[in-house]
Parts: sequence; structure tokens; C-alpha cells
Amino acid sequence: MNTNTWQHADPEMALHGREVIHTLTTAGHEAYWVGGCVRDELLGRAIHDMDLTTSAEPEEVLALFLHVIPTGIQHGTVTVMQDGHAFEVTTFRTESGYTDHRRPTEVSFVKDIREDLMRRDFTMNAIAMAEHGERVDPFGGEADLRASLVRCVGRAEERFEEDGLRMLRCIRFASVFRFRVAYNTWKGMIRRREGLQYIAMERVRVELEKVLAGPDPLRGLEMLGRSGLLGCTKVPVPWEQCDAQALQEIVQLPAELRWGLLLMSCRLSSEAADELLRAWTFSNAVRLRLVHLLEWETELISHAVAIAGNSVSGDSDRINVEALRRSWIRLLIKLGKDTATDWLELYKTLPSSFRGLPPWVEKHVKKIAELANSWTQQAVVVRIKDLNITGNELVQAMNRPGGPWLGQMMERLLQAVACGDIPNETETLLQEVKRVMSSE
Repeated sequence: MNTNTWQHADPEMALHGREVIHTLTTAGHEAYWVGGCVRDELLGRAIHDMDLTTSAEPEEVLALFLHVIPTGIQHGTVTVMQDGHAFEVTTFRTESGYTDHRRPTEVSFVKDIREDLMRRDFTMNAIAMAEHGERVDPFGGEADLRASLVRCVGRAEERFEEDGLRMLRCIRFASVFRFRVAYNTWKGMIRRREGLQYIAMERVRVELEKVLAGPDPLRGLEMLGRSGLLGCTKVPVPWEQCDAQALQEIVQLPAELRWGLLLMSCRLSSEAADELLRAWTFSNAVRLRLVHLLEWETELISHAVAIAGNSVSGDSDRINVEALRRSWIRLLIKLGKDTATDWLELYKTLPSSFRGLPPWVEKHVKKIAELANSWTQQAVVVRIKDLNITGNELVQAMNRPGGPWLGQMMERLLQAVACGDIPNETETLLQEVKRVMSSE
């Protein structure tokens, strides 16, 4: 048995995959590895899972293995478990009647592997490989891989009509693999792009996340812009507002922050971004992270503008570092240290011309970025619960009922301690409250 078929898959997974194929073929059925795992092996990319296809019908597969999960049995797919490894095994099939532009309403089992490969999206995903490495490639997928080409199986318009999400997959593959899109495939995509309106935003988002997280997100974004696909989704993106110059360093950022840079380059307010991210079905954690980042940018710039405007007798060379430090600490208290870190990451990648600020204001922003880390470290506390005094202790010490004054006072103490005006000691904090109350 040739054990060198797989150079880029976990050897144990490959071995168990071969066992599944061997069991099926010994029982008189045809069986192959298919799709992404074959494509990635040929491209020299790491393989994380393996799909199999067989002439055996689901009930026949169920009868041959001990541990089988009937994941999508009505469509011919079951999951065979072999020593902790999961293999999706799908019966050769044809599909028809894509009434929702996404999933087939009718599936027919067939006995010819070529008929099965015909229903797949792109030639590179329509290659099957037998137990000992022999490949079935009726649509020239290997030649297209060598030519770095994304090409639809058969007529592009039909493939995109069947499933609109394939258009975004096309751009994702071209972007992540740095491939070109075949002329007729691109033309078919432009003609069928309206079909994206039927695709759930969650699925659209997942494809875009893969484009943005890839090695060449700018290529993917440029293709998305040129194709006009994002104007056809259920929730369109304000693409025409995007400042391409701002995105030049996007590849330096971790995946989630790339979305922050994209939103910022579209010059969206935090409120508009919040609405968009909700509609795009982002998780609350990611949505809040990005919204807080945009809030931080807006507030920090307005603080810098105000402080620069108040420069000593209009001397634009003088920088009021103390005022900048206090405004940074105010933001730390309001939006947290994680957002501070995110903003600094983003600041490094944005060209200074992006904000269009006068040079003396830009100088203030630059000074903030230079000193921000030491200011953050010096801030002993940034949350009320870290103060060495509680609201109850204040109420008792001042002998007055709680009310709006209490929250205001705690905020005031937090600001004073965070800025280093007073130490975080219970006695000193109480004295400060008494001093403020008596002066008011």
C-alpha cells in the first residue's frame, strides 16, 4: 500500500482515511478522497480535514462501520469516526432545483464519479483521488492549479445561479491562493451577482473573514470592489467610501483588527459601524471590540484637536503633555486597556495623511502614541471596583443616602487616582470626598 500519497496531511488522519476507503472498496464500492484535501495536497498546503466520496449509498456505509453519525443522511452524507478522526463520506450524487439559490431541493444518487464531480463549484475542487493516489480529474483541475486559475466546472452562470455564495468563494480562493479568475468565470459572476441578495449575511461574513484573514487581503478587497459583489448582498457595504490608501499596511494587523481598519477606512462613525456589524451577524464580543476602537479614535482625535487649540498663547510648537496624558487616562477608564492596545496597533498602520489634520494637531496625536504605553502602565487603577473604597463605605462615612452624587463622586475619585493626583488609600480617598463636599 502506498503510504506516501499524502505529504501535507497528518499521517494518522491520512492512514485512517485510507482505512475507510479500503473498507469501502473491499466491499465492492468505489471510494475516493475528494475536494479541498486533494486540492491542498497538490498545492502543498496543510490539510486539516478529509472528505470522501463513494458509490455506496448511506445505508451501505452505515452497515460497514462501527461508529457512524448520520449528519446529512437525506443528502447522502454520513460522518465515519475512526479513532477520533471524523470523515464526511458522501454518496456520488447529482443535485437540482436550487430554489433558495443556496441548497439543492433534489438529490439523486448516481454510480459514476464523473457525474458527482460535475456538480462541484470549481475545477480545483472537482478532483478525486483513489486509495493509492490515482486521480480522477475530468475538468482539468490540475492544469488550472498549475496555471493558478479559478475556473468554474461547466458554465459559470449556472454554477453561480445554483449557489450565490460561490461568487464570494471564487474571490476568496483567488485572494488566498493569489490566483487569477478565468475570464468566463469572472463574466458569469458579474452577470449573476444579484443572486447574492438571497444569501444569509452570516455566510457572506464567513467568506469575507477568510479573505481578510488571508495572506493578501488587499487583493481580495480590490476584487470585491471591482466586481461590485458587496453592493448586492442583503446588507450592502459602503464600499465607495473606502480610502484604499489607509489599507496599505492591513496585512500587519491580526485578523479582527483588519475589520477595524476596514471600517475606519470607510470613515464610519461608531454608531454606523455598530449597526453594520449587527446586520453582518458579528458576535457581540467582536462587534463591541470594533465599535470601542472607532469610539476611541473619534474621542482621542477630538481631545487632541481641543488640546492643540489651547496651546500656550497659540504656540503650536509647545505640546501640553499633561493635558494629553489626562485625556488618555479618561479614555482608559471609559473604554479599557484592551481598546488602548488595539488603537495603538492601528495607529502604526494608518498613514498620518489619513486623518487630514493640521500638522500641529498631528504632532499632538503622534506624541500621544509615543507616550501612551508608559501612561497606561502608570495608571494604577482604571475601574471603580479597583478603588480602595466602596460606595457603601462612602454612604456611611458621609451619613447621607445614595443618589446621583455617589456615582459622580466615585468617578471623580477614579480619575484622581488613575492620574496619580492622590494615592489609592481608603483614608486619603475619604478625606478627598470630604474636601470636595465641603467646597461644594
